Amino acid sequence: MVTKISFFSLIFAYIGLISCKTSKLNHTPTPETGMFKVAILYPNGVDKTFDMDYYEKKHMPMVAGFLGKNLKFYEIDKGIAGRTPNDKVPFVAIGYFYINDVAEYNKAIAQNRDAVVSDFKKYTNIQPVIQISEIKQLVYNNTK
Repeated sequence: MVTKISFFSLIFAYIGLISCKTSKLNHTPTPETGMFKVAILYPNGVDKTFDMDYYEKKHMPMVAGFLGKNLKFYEIDKGIAGRTPNDKVPFVAIGYFYINDVAEYNKAIAQNRDAVVSDFKKYTNIQPVIQISEIKQLVYNNTK
């Protein structure tokens, strides 16, 4: 009898564990047509420095916090090569913010401009180039 109760207890515990939902969201961020993408490009060059660890852990999360609900997600690219493996990387890093509203983005950045700009010196000596684009088309490769 004790064996049956232990067995059923284990089964119920197992079922309870697998049916629990995690607090972590389980979705992959996906751009959508009509969204806007803010690209922050850091051009490579002689004597240019960039602290990727600080950028990933401090700067981008800080700016993301300023953008609030307008921000869908962000990405960070680390440049590894140019057009060919022997070409120098044209950009040491590129950050992307995917947003819904450009006016809201501009307002949030304007309100926090001093914090954003003063943080640059903590991770780079590069003057970034900014481009805001509208996502017009998404095409996925369905070839298997």
